[in-house]
Amino acid sequence: MDQVWDGVERRQSLRARAEALVVSLSPEKADSKPADVLMHELLVHKIELEMQNDEWQRTYRAQAELQDHYQALFEFAPSAYVVIDANDQIGDINLTGVDLFGAVESRLTGLRFSKLVADDQRDDWYRHFRYLMDSPKAKRLAFDISMIRSDGTPFVAHLDCLRHDRPDTPPKLFVLLAEVGPG
Repeated sequence: MDQVWDGVERRQSLRARAEALVVSLSPEKADSKPADVLMHELLVHKIELEMQNDEWQRTYRAQAELQDHYQALFEFAPSAYVVIDANDQIGDINLTGVDLFGAVESRLTGLRFSKLVADDQRDDWYRHFRYLMDSPKAKRLAFDISMIRSDGTPFVAHLDCLRHDRPDTPPKLFVLLAEVGPG
């Protein structure tokens, strides 16, 4: 369904549609036997459940398609994306980010992001990171920093960091990362 309904309105609509489908099977009201009335109610309820199931399946398929779409946008983006938790750990990294660091995704996920920052720049990274994580008013920060690939090769990256807040969870940092030069 393309409409957003409250529970009562939705239930009444499904009931009316189910009743319309079984109208030819409805017992006459004046001389209806209790078993016939019960059978009618069960049939209407069965059809309602089938309609709800069809609606749920359509919604599920649409949600799955949307999830696949956004997963592909993240994974195959031309820029590196990294999601960092409040403990400086990489929660997620896209394929471009994995390629940039020359590592296997499983080795990067869960790793402290600061381990990828050049030793002489870790204090700068930590200050920027803490500023974004600890200050509710801090939402975005962009800067260049020296980083290290998995083979030890240095490079300079531009980081565009965005703090992401959700109710009842610690903030996360969404980082767009682009190589801007050799280390």
